Amino acid sequence: MRTFTIPQSSVGLLYEDGVYTRTLPPGLHKVGERYFDKKKYDVTQVDMRERSLTIKGQEILTKDKVAIRVSLLVYFRIRSAEDAIHNVASYLDRIYEDVQLSARRFLASRQLDAILSDRNEISDTVRDEVKGAAASYGVEIIRADIKDLVFPGNLREIMNRVLETERRAEAKLIEARKEAETQRIQGEAENQEALRKIELLRKKVQAENEVERERLAVQREAQLREAEALREHPELLRLKQTEALAAMAKAGARFVVGLEGSNVGLSFEEL
Repeated sequence: MRTFTIPQSSVGLLYEDGVYTRTLPPGLHKVGERYFDKKKYDVTQVDMRERSLTIKGQEILTKDKVAIRVSLLVYFRIRSAEDAIHNVASYLDRIYEDVQLSARRFLASRQLDAILSDRNEISDTVRDEVKGAAASYGVEIIRADIKDLVFPGNLREIMNRVLETERRAEAKLIEARKEAETQRIQGEAENQEALRKIELLRKKVQAENEVERERLAVQREAQLREAEALREHPELLRLKQTEALAAMAKAGARFVVGLEGSNVGLSFEEL
């Protein structure tokens, strides 16, 4: 009888005389008969946890003939320990090869600008392309990320200059936007102040017009009352005529009193 201990997060593939018989879960397992068992028992442990595999820098020629080196980081886990061990000689080597070839195909079909503009595209493409093949040998590809992307020395210098130019242009754009926003806010404030002054002037003119209307109304009412009084009391009219003559006399007017027929005429002329 043989005793095998399978650690947590792993499973064990049990072989009797080289033939796979069953999968052992985590824990302590006793296999074989107690006495006179001549079978040979072996267990291959398989780690079922999520793991990562680095695909080291591969020099690849892009569609526009630029040589770059790319390193990928692939995250995977074993879904079927039996398939991972039995269907391929080494599932790690197979993942490495599949990801490497997929990355080469992708980068060779893209120009450098497209690669730089969306680095996530290569990760998504490699993951989607490899996961179907990986499933055939019991592996699930969770994701594939670009770890390093290296350019030739002269190209790297050019790219640094381009990035510096882009950063400066972006800074200028941000500054221009801030200035435009400041001017907009200032313009709105000036417009609000102008509108406020116009509203104050409108209210002032409206108030003055209202006062003038009230004054004219009072004056008209007084004139109406005076005309009514003169109509009811003719002697008041003669009194006002006398007051008018007195006022004109004070102003230097000369009066001439004459008789025509049976009527008394009165005229005046200014000195």
